Amino acid sequence: MTSTEWITDIALLLVVFRQLREGRLDLKTFLIPLGIVAFVAHSYLDTIPTAGNDLVLIGTLMGVGAALGIAGGVYTRIRTAGEHILIKAGAVSAILWVVGMGARMGFQLWTEHAGGAHQVARFSIAHHITSDQAWVAAFVLMALTEVVTRLATIFLRSRIQPTPHTAPALTHRA
Repeated sequence: MTSTEWITDIALLLVVFRQLREGRLDLKTFLIPLGIVAFVAHSYLDTIPTAGNDLVLIGTLMGVGAALGIAGGVYTRIRTAGEHILIKAGAVSAILWVVGMGARMGFQLWTEHAGGAHQVARFSIAHHITSDQAWVAAFVLMALTEVVTRLATIFLRSRIQPTPHTAPALTHRA
């Protein structure tokens, strides 16, 4: 992994840890993670391969990213305090985020440094995945999908946030 890849992966991990402290839901909440994944997508997503079962691999990992993102958004506490909406990532949300981001980092380290490249090549041949670019696209789109669905879930939940008088009874706490 390059220095840029390490920095990007760690930055994405730190995004959710920043939200372990309760803070205001504001534009920064959305722009920082979206900016990071936009940078990653621009840097690593040259093409989206469509031959063989490449789209099956990509769609599967995007589905995993969506499930992790939605669950992470659901397990982020949202409450109102006066005029402000506050969010706090719960333990489940943080764990899901680390699982998603960590799985990508682990896969990359495994294939580059721990002998996993040969096993991935065999799997790819057996399942008609045509190139390593399919794996890159699948993992980048998984990360992008996880971030976007988590943020969309938080945004939607913040729009339907109950009034302060009913917030404790209706707010999901994790």
